Order: sequence, then C-alpha cells, then structure tokens
Amino acid sequence: MNNVDIMGGWLPYSVYALAFLLVVIALLGRGKRRWLFITIAAALLGAGIGIALIPFVQSPIGLDTVLDPIALTWMCGGFALVAAMVVALVRGKAKRRVLAAFAIPLVLLSAALGVNAQFGQYPTLGSLVDAPISGKMPESVIASQHRLAPTAGTTNAAAGADAKSMPTQGLVSRVQIPATVSKFPARDAYVYLPPAALGSHPERMPVMIMLSGQPGAPENVVQAGSLREIMDAWAAKDHGRAPIVVVPDQLGDPASNPMCVDSKLGNSATYLTVDVPKWIESNLGVLRGPENWAIGGFSQGGTCAIQLGSAHPEIFSAILDVSGQVEPANGSQAHTIKVGFDGSTTAYEAALPLNLLKKNAPYRDTVAVFGSGSLDGVYGPRVNTVSEAARNAGMDVTRVVSPNTAHSWQTVQWVMRNSLEPILTHLHVGPEQSASEQSTPEQP
Repeated sequence: MNNVDIMGGWLPYSVYALAFLLVVIALLGRGKRRWLFITIAAALLGAGIGIALIPFVQSPIGLDTVLDPIALTWMCGGFALVAAMVVALVRGKAKRRVLAAFAIPLVLLSAALGVNAQFGQYPTLGSLVDAPISGKMPESVIASQHRLAPTAGTTNAAAGADAKSMPTQGLVSRVQIPATVSKFPARDAYVYLPPAALGSHPERMPVMIMLSGQPGAPENVVQAGSLREIMDAWAAKDHGRAPIVVVPDQLGDPASNPMCVDSKLGNSATYLTVDVPKWIESNLGVLRGPENWAIGGFSQGGTCAIQLGSAHPEIFSAILDVSGQVEPANGSQAHTIKVGFDGSTTAYEAALPLNLLKKNAPYRDTVAVFGSGSLDGVYGPRVNTVSEAARNAGMDVTRVVSPNTAHSWQTVQWVMRNSLEPILTHLHVGPEQSASEQSTPEQP
C-alpha cells in the first residue's frame, strides 16, 4: 500500500467521485427558496475564507511555499463545498444530514489530494508517513565504493560499460553524513548511485548535491522529485553513467530555515561545504575537483545552490537553481538579518547571491541552469533576475520555463527531465558524451 499513487490513479479519483456524488445528493430536492440563498451565501462565505487564508498558506514566517492557481482553486472550492454541506446538515431531513456528514470529510480529503497533486509533495501513501524510500546502502556496495573513493583519477569507460555486472537501475540508499566540523543537526541523507557505479566493476563518477525546499526533507527530492527514475533515464543514454547524487539535509527540521549560512540557527553552510564533501570523498567513488561537482536545489534549496555555488567555485562548477529566491529569507528582511546574521546588515548583504556573483566574477568554467514554472508569478521573476546576474558574471547560463506548472515538484521534475543536459555535458556524462564516444574511432 505504501506505493499507491495519490497524485493520480484510482485512489484520488475514487475519493473525488464519491465526494461529488454525496454533495450532489445532499443538495438535491425541493427546498424553500431561502435555503437556496442560504446555501449559496454559505458557499461564497466558505470560498471567501479560503481566499483569506491564501497569504497564510503561501507565506508563513520562515516557510517557502507558493501554490499555483489550480491548487488554490482546490483549496477555495473545498471551503465553499464544506460550508454548503454545513447548511445541508441543518435542513431538517435525517437522510440529508447523514449524507452531508459523510460528504464533509471527503470534500476536505479531495481538496487536500487536489492541492497535493498540483504541488507534488507526497506522491504515494507511504510518503505521507515518511516511509523509508530504501534501506541503508548494502555492505557490498559500500565496499566497492570504498575501493574507489580514496583515489582521485579519471573515469574508466571500459569498466563502466561492463554490461554483464551492471544493474539496469540505479540504487537509492539512506545514509548518515556526520556533522563533524559544523555540528549541524542534520537528518539522514540519501545517495543515488547510477548503474555504472554499481556492479563488480564500478566506475568513478561526478557528483551532484541536491537540496529540498522548505518546509521539506531530503526524502522529498527522492520521492516528490522522482530522483531515481529521472537519473536512471539519463544514465540509460550513456551506458549507465550519470552523476552520483547526494541529498543532504540543509534544514535540520522541516519548519527551520537556517538559510545555508552559519548562524545561531545552525552552521548549515559549513555542513554543506565541509562535512558533506569530506564524507562524499571518503565514502563514495566520485571524481574530485570542481570540474566534476555540481550543486542544485528547489525553492529554498535553489537559493542555497546559487549561494553556495557562486561563493565556492573551488568546490562547484555547475549549478541547478529551480525556483530559487534572490536572497536568503527567513520571514521579513529585518527578521532574516536578526536571526540569520546576528543583526548585521553587512553580513546579510555579503551572503546575497547577486553580491556573491559580482564578487567572484568572472566565472570562467561554470555552467548554471535556472528553471521555474510558467504559472509561478512570484518566483519566476526572481529567477530571471538571478539568472541574468549569473550570465553577466560569466557563467554559461541556461534559463528554462516548465509549461503549466508553478512553484511545485512538478516543475522540478520537468526541469530535471528536460533541461539537465548542460550540466551533464559539463560533467562529461549524458547523451552528448555518449554520442561523442560512439563517433570517436577506436585507436589501434
């Protein structure tokens, strides 16, 4: 049951149909005209309550959530129908009261499923209870990765192309990345190993760090972001070769936003730029050097990606920013400066991506992909601003827009499926690399 789809398929559509049927039956029948007016007025009042709640849903203190128009319609429509069912509860006939009583929770559930289908936060029943996506990394895989990890070097295409030992799918495992230096209270991380990094002859791979939005957790990147499915599709175009993707926790808690800086909220920046890279190089078979490392993320994670990517060209040479902000934010600017920068405006301004891009320009060998949804009127313009600044700073920038999506995991999936190639090519994996290898004649 954990794998039952709740973004489409039989379960949500069954809930929608049953809720609709109960609402229609509960409202049918001849009643006095005043009850009709009362029902309509109640529905309008319910919709008005939904509209009034929009600012609290989209921009609570410290959170980073924007719903698209369809999701907001689900929310307001749900409130309207619940209000109409409340009127049906007092219409007098016992049958209608019973129907209305059953309809109310189904309407609320329908609205929740509809909003989730648009935002894409919870793809399955299991994801609602944070069911483990997979277990810990098998000992055999750990041993093979450790054999590769300590030694820097180049790829081994012959080993990577060993089809007999290479699995057809990548592996996602839950791992602990200790905060040895930062002491940051990080939750468990996830690691995706492509097929070519597995088997009896694993190949050393480039690495990509991916970050969730906020509120969120590393498992969101794997579940809501369909990480393994998408990366396996890219790997299939290049003999099983794709980046090793590491998904650490930059938040510490779903409701926390340390903004990927070091502060009293936690040393998130040190965790991501010191502890996580050290663990990766010590435990995974990755290629070393900034030319082989990328960082990316969604929403708050996208902001972190451009922050850390622009601030640390000695670590990263590729950046993926999906629906990120112009600046790190934890509520209002005054609140952000107070809690994240110890009241220092100077420290705050030094951490702004636009200022970091100016400070470290020119970037001579950095690739950046910036994405947003076509329905995202809040973050889309911000991504335009940052992507243009990155281009002016010398980065090789690709700006993409996901059709008919907003600030959601649907946008992340579209960008990852359709627009990751500039980063993969930069990291020397992916379809273009595969084509180049095939067109190069063998040397005697």
